[in-house]
Amino acid sequence: MAEIDARLREDVHLLGELLGDTIRDQLGEAFLDKIERIRKGAKAARQGSAQGERQLNETLDGLTEDELLPVARAFNQFLNLANIAEQYHRIRRRGPAEPRPFEERALADLLQRLLAAGHGKEQLARQLGRLEIELVLTAHPTEVQRRTLIQKYDAMAAELAALDHDDLLDAERARGRQRLSRLVAEAWHTEEIRRTRPTPVDEAKWGFAVIEHSLWQAVPNVLRHVDQVLHDATGLRLPLTAAPLRFASWMGGDRDGNPNVTAAISRKVLLLARWMAADLYLRDVDHLAAELSMQQASEELRIQVGVHPEPYRAVLKQLRDRLRATRAWAEAALERDLAPGPEVLNENSQLLEPLELCYHSLHACGMGVIADGALLDCLRRAVTFGLFLVRLDIRQDAGRHAAALAEITDYLGLGDYSDWDEEQRLAFLQRELDNRRPLLPSHYRPSADTAEVLATCRVVANAPAASLGSYVISMAGAPSDVLAVQLLLKEAGLQRPIRVVPLFETLADLDHAGPAIDRLLGLPGYRARLHGPQEVMIGYSDSAKDAGTVAAAWAQYRAQEKLVEVCRAHQVELLLFHGRGGTVGRGGGPAHAAILSQPPGSVAGRFRTTEQGEMIRFKFGLPGIAEQNLNTYLAAVLEATLLPPPEPEPAWRAAMDRLAADGVAAYRAVVREHPQFVDYFRQATPEQELGRLPLGSRPAKRRAGGVESLRAIPWIFAWTQTRLMLPAWLGWEAALAKAAQRGETPLLARMRERWPFFATRIDMLEMVLAKSDMNIAALYDERLVPDELKTLGAQLRDLLSQAGTSVLALTGQSELLAQSPETREAISVRNTYLDPLHLLQTELLARSRRCEQHAEGPLEQALLVSVAGIAAGLRNTG
Repeated sequence: MAEIDARLREDVHLLGELLGDTIRDQLGEAFLDKIERIRKGAKAARQGSAQGERQLNETLDGLTEDELLPVARAFNQFLNLANIAEQYHRIRRRGPAEPRPFEERALADLLQRLLAAGHGKEQLARQLGRLEIELVLTAHPTEVQRRTLIQKYDAMAAELAALDHDDLLDAERARGRQRLSRLVAEAWHTEEIRRTRPTPVDEAKWGFAVIEHSLWQAVPNVLRHVDQVLHDATGLRLPLTAAPLRFASWMGGDRDGNPNVTAAISRKVLLLARWMAADLYLRDVDHLAAELSMQQASEELRIQVGVHPEPYRAVLKQLRDRLRATRAWAEAALERDLAPGPEVLNENSQLLEPLELCYHSLHACGMGVIADGALLDCLRRAVTFGLFLVRLDIRQDAGRHAAALAEITDYLGLGDYSDWDEEQRLAFLQRELDNRRPLLPSHYRPSADTAEVLATCRVVANAPAASLGSYVISMAGAPSDVLAVQLLLKEAGLQRPIRVVPLFETLADLDHAGPAIDRLLGLPGYRARLHGPQEVMIGYSDSAKDAGTVAAAWAQYRAQEKLVEVCRAHQVELLLFHGRGGTVGRGGGPAHAAILSQPPGSVAGRFRTTEQGEMIRFKFGLPGIAEQNLNTYLAAVLEATLLPPPEPEPAWRAAMDRLAADGVAAYRAVVREHPQFVDYFRQATPEQELGRLPLGSRPAKRRAGGVESLRAIPWIFAWTQTRLMLPAWLGWEAALAKAAQRGETPLLARMRERWPFFATRIDMLEMVLAKSDMNIAALYDERLVPDELKTLGAQLRDLLSQAGTSVLALTGQSELLAQSPETREAISVRNTYLDPLHLLQTELLARSRRCEQHAEGPLEQALLVSVAGIAAGLRNTG
């Protein structure tokens, strides 16, 4: 078995020891001994010791009511501390003889391969400078940690870095350990779970904090790295105005099924973003004004400021005054409707021009070494984040637009829009889009729902263009869904283009995506309203919940292929927006492999994807981690653009058709057709209790009903808690078994070897199967499921076993993740702390369900802490 790196092991041990000291100080030696007996029993039980299992169960059974919460908290905290140590380990200092992380080498290695493949130096520099990668931060409710705890965890990582030096004096090391001890104690004495749900504004502020504390530093560092690597390979530089990385957000803009996101909320979030951006630039400009005390300046700069002994400071003072005015206006506008005055910065060019003026002047006067310091970093931030920090996407369900238009057409005496077929809708929408008169009279008084739709459109119309990303239409299925939004925006007074983006989510909608966009691009007048690429969003979560991951993955692939073909035929550029989650069941997985597994031609220098929930913290919460992940995105998108994967062979396509057909039939036979499935799901998992967990501002369900009404996140989250992981693998067991019966295992092995799409699917399936645990899932059944439903649970665990057997047969391995022993060992170590939490959770669920009322108290709090701890231990939970 692989050994965990010694330095990582030391950090985990140190943090665990400090946590133990803190627990002992509060609860005494006897309680700490119980925690240790539980830990040792869990470890021994995992190794097959009957005595260890007996010790674990007896210690847990002997806990008093008052001990349940602190035990749950102890194991939850340890798993979070292990995450901190692992995160820091990825970015720790390395000696000259130690290999550099893949993320640091990826771009340099790729450029050498591209040069060897015949790509010219100028072509590489041009393509790298033109990359458009936009990461869309979303506040889906899987981030279970409070923001105050996240800040303490970040501080712990900083202390681990401070201690990671061989030349520290004993006194310095002692002080560092004391600071770390204090932080661990602060975290222990802080409640893990929010008392109330965050509002959409709270979520937006959390997103801004990720930018302020991490991405603000990471982005210029990444672009420095890109510039240096490019120069080393080609002798050329990254253009000053290149912005290969940008950020957008759904926090405060995603109103799909979330009644808490209103037009007023979106307006407030836009203003808060402007306030935060102005504040961050003010810090930069204050620093620059202190640094740039030089006298010599270019003629262009002299003309700008006149006679001045410190011309750079004069330019920066003017910019600082305008930034202060912008911040003050944004703050005042939050309280009342207030138009910006002439001194307020409204265009990104107004921020960039004075910075570029100083930069070019310094270079012209032989002070390039100064220009390429903090000033260049500020310029890179200005190009990337602009005055608006992140571009806010607006998302709404297609049904809300259709309902608003139905009310409007009825009011106008034109009939009921909802009863019209697609041709009638298109005829009406095109006619009104071409009509110069308003659609609605000024005295029209809409219902509350329609008024909200129109108010949102007015917010879009009134906001600066650069502050907005796209208008995304959930559950889109037809060209009329796009034109409906364009008409409502026109009625609200929008006189500039905005990308209106259909989101194809279900299996049927994905299959119809190509024809729908083909029809849309062929409509008279549509191309005139389309400025820039045609953006289309592919939904991973709902398609997987609808059909299982086998069929969904293949439908997503084929939809992208068809969209590439359609847009090429219409001579329109295509931008695909990938709505991925953190888990395999929601399209998640390592970004590098995921991007390189996309169909050839679908990543043409552009890539847009969601970064969701807790994955934002894991991937971008620390500057060093953010730099690694941003480097990975840059390298992967450049490679997918210039070295795209091969076209799948006809035999591979036919095999995937069969796998998908078998997979969806097996998945739906369980999830949709088994009469006991919904009851079993609700009894065997904490699905009911997740609705009480104050995770995010959005309800867990879109509407009342069964599994079909659940959002994809609680659907995944609930199964992850029990370690059955059902949504990520169900359907694969039947698909692979039937392929083997047909004698296709050698064919699938060739597909895995030569086709990145299939290889990535199997790798992700293998990883999730390694994290699943039939014995843990059985514990939930034994404690929570009525006898009449236990047969179904046993059947599902048998299917899980079949999935593992099929993957091993395909990969030729004796055990899952045999080629990734470090990952196997990491999962094994975490199980020692996860197992007690699972056992506790089953007991807590049983007690909670016996209570008629769910009043806040130690039992309820312990249950929620167990949910948080298991999520922390398994990481990619939602």
